[in-house]
Amino acid sequence: MGMSTQGVRPPSAGKIARSAVIVIGIMGFGKLFSLSEKWIGLDRFGVGVDWDTFAAANQLPEQLYNLIGGGALAFAFIPIFSGILARGDRDQAWKLASNVLNTIFLAAFLLSTITFLFAPQIISTLIAPGFAKPFLPVRVLQQPFSGDLFLYLARPDLVMQTAYLMRILLLSLMIFSVSGLCSGILHTHQHFVAPALAPIMYDVGNLLGVAFLARFFGIYGAAIGAVIGAALHLSIQLVALVRVRARWLPYLNWRNPELRQVIRLMIPRAISLGLANLDLLIAYNIASTLGSGSVAAFNRGWTLMQLPQTLIGTAMGIVIFPTLAVLSANGDLSGKRSAMSGALRFVLIASIPAALMMVVAGRPLVAILEGGAFDPASADRVFAVLQMFALGILTWNLLEIVARSFYADKDMITPLISAVIETVVFISLALMLTQTLQTAGLALANSIAVGVQVTFLAVILRRRWQGLDAGALFRSVFKACIGAAAMVVAMLAIAPFVENLVLPLDRRLLLLVQAGLQIGVGGVVYLGVMVLLRTEEVLQLPRLILARRQMQTVGD
Repeated sequence: MGMSTQGVRPPSAGKIARSAVIVIGIMGFGKLFSLSEKWIGLDRFGVGVDWDTFAAANQLPEQLYNLIGGGALAFAFIPIFSGILARGDRDQAWKLASNVLNTIFLAAFLLSTITFLFAPQIISTLIAPGFAKPFLPVRVLQQPFSGDLFLYLARPDLVMQTAYLMRILLLSLMIFSVSGLCSGILHTHQHFVAPALAPIMYDVGNLLGVAFLARFFGIYGAAIGAVIGAALHLSIQLVALVRVRARWLPYLNWRNPELRQVIRLMIPRAISLGLANLDLLIAYNIASTLGSGSVAAFNRGWTLMQLPQTLIGTAMGIVIFPTLAVLSANGDLSGKRSAMSGALRFVLIASIPAALMMVVAGRPLVAILEGGAFDPASADRVFAVLQMFALGILTWNLLEIVARSFYADKDMITPLISAVIETVVFISLALMLTQTLQTAGLALANSIAVGVQVTFLAVILRRRWQGLDAGALFRSVFKACIGAAAMVVAMLAIAPFVENLVLPLDRRLLLLVQAGLQIGVGGVVYLGVMVLLRTEEVLQLPRLILARRQMQTVGD
């Protein structure tokens, strides 16, 4: 039985914007919730041997998930699935979804079985060979001048403890192999709430594990909590799938041309993800040669930069990708240009002030981390890294949109070529810039390299799509720069008052309030200027946020 294209018609610009606002809100809450869960876990287990075994046990299941699906699966599946729905063949669409799901789950099951059987050998030879040593040093006395005194205790159980934890966590791998595809199906149907809530549900399971189950089962409670979190991650999406009348079929055909096309598209995307991970590996490698604390400074700066990058670029990328895929399947070039222009304008208007906020208010935010071994000098190093990363917030966010335009057209090769170029540029610049800028040079190299990558892709896309509505983009940039300039002036003007603010609060909480006030004032000024400039995207915000039945609209 066929189906009309009504269920997959491209959404309006208002619905895309509303979806983006909702996803940003959910992801922002998820970031805070995830941080609290990690703090509780750190308080429960610290950084001792038990948490070492848990971290080691989680490595292989996580890498296996990236291998068989992970981020590559959705990028390959959504364009093919959208194309089938666009031509009105609902039965074939669910047949493909079932074929892909069954194949991915079977691969996860087979890999999990092999890993389960040989877990001790894998741990002792590949993942944590140090755990196989007969003795581990335990510091029993810290002596600042004559050296620390260590007691060498036998811990032959570490390999087996890690193996048992890995065997538990393999259940998460099999669950996520299904859950990841569910997200792609829901995104195709313009349903973004459940997939955005799913990571929060995963953190709920993790929190249950470290805060409650760990009292009874120790570190194994954390592993059980991770499995519960994976089940919750899947369950909330299964409920949403009922609304789109999803169907599962016991169908498995590896000769199916559409399944093979999904796999062919996955391979170059997986390589692109591998190159991104290679960049980080090289960055950490170089940072390790720059002196004590360099790796930590780079890592903290990278983590802070990812907050606006995730909330702006990733959120809009998630929302716009299914729309671009449907428009591509329908051959609607004008529609693609319009959707792309709207997404890019949103990213520009949000990213420019976000980047400057990180520069102006970044030092107070970093100061919140001060304490113990993390002294003001350490905070200065992290802030220097963050400033260089802030230059790349705009290009990182633009990349999230521009790259997805190629994926929507089923072109995975051009983004792969751009990723190769980016890696070469990054390595070259990193080796040069670290000579003068030290760790901050790594961040600057990353920002410049991503800028080269997104420029390369944008030039090609402009030729293919016969333009990218450059006039509208330029007007958005011009208005955003005026608003951002006023914002910076306001933030600098209020800085002396904020710094001298005295409240009966803990030092870190006071710093958080001070940074929040500075950012809040800057944000209000920016929005005010953008309203005075009659910026359409900003004028729509109240209606988008207060729109009635917004949750239902996104889920339809």
